[in-house]
Amino acid sequence: MAVLCPMTDETLAAAAEEPRAAPGMTGTLRLYRRQDAVFRAITFLSAALVVVVLAGMIVFLAHGAIPALTAMGPSFFWTSDWDTVEDVYGALAPIAGTLITATIAMAIGIPVSFGIAMFLTEICPSVLRRPIGTAIELLAGIPSVVFGIWGLFYLTPVLQEYIQPALIDYLGPLPVIGMLFQGPPFGIGILDGGIVLAVMVLPYITSITRDVFMTVPPLLRESAYGMGCTTTEVVWKIVIPYCRVGLIGGVMLGLGRALGETMAVTFVVGNTYQISASLLAPGTTISAAIANEFNEAFEEQHLSALIALGLVLFLITFTVLALAKWMLLALDKREGRR
Repeated sequence: MAVLCPMTDETLAAAAEEPRAAPGMTGTLRLYRRQDAVFRAITFLSAALVVVVLAGMIVFLAHGAIPALTAMGPSFFWTSDWDTVEDVYGALAPIAGTLITATIAMAIGIPVSFGIAMFLTEICPSVLRRPIGTAIELLAGIPSVVFGIWGLFYLTPVLQEYIQPALIDYLGPLPVIGMLFQGPPFGIGILDGGIVLAVMVLPYITSITRDVFMTVPPLLRESAYGMGCTTTEVVWKIVIPYCRVGLIGGVMLGLGRALGETMAVTFVVGNTYQISASLLAPGTTISAAIANEFNEAFEEQHLSALIALGLVLFLITFTVLALAKWMLLALDKREGRR
């Protein structure tokens, strides 16, 4: 039970002598509080805007895909027939082309990007480090349509005249992987699209990998070299294990770019709705199919099929990013960092 003490004359005198906030300071505090409230409201609205836009995109894609999915049913995802005259649509060919070209791009781009990053951080002379790094960053700023033109008018003739015939002659007769290199050397095709994508994702993976390698404490490198380790041992046993979380993030960023690329792939992939075991055959991707036919999609079901392709691409990209996040969390948990 609280006990109320009477106010004595000394207590009243002491309270009267306490300093009070000046009227000007009170107004300043109110102004600061209002500014803080406005700042919080702006930041909250910015974060909410991202969520609203993302939710709106999902709702738009899902609603727009309903007519095609209702008409075609589940067969939309595992058939490759695409006939705008008969209103028959199957997404298997674009889905397969997207996944295969992205896989080729990663198979080529990851080793090359890691090699460039290792050279810049471990071997390259300091005089050349900045020019090479600047060149890589400039490569990331080149528009995708320029990569497409380069792939169509330079890379495709080289593939058709030199590389693809050699692949057919030397790898085609092999029992298992030979099926990947069958058919005439068209030049354009899945392999051409994968190589162009590999060149496009190189600067992204390389820049992130280089920056991640630079975060390794110099003491670790110097200790390893002091123990007699070679450069190869330092890279594989010190640098890469220390940076593996960041490396996964860089790879997933490059994969996301490869999955969603449109213009460059449209130039060189062939744009045919067919599935072939050969990497030399022409094909198509989800983004290329949408770019080629969206302006001509006058029928409701045709337009809905293209929107459904966009929904599939969104789900693929979301799955890749979710898998990357899960891998990063698993690594953090294993290392004891939550």
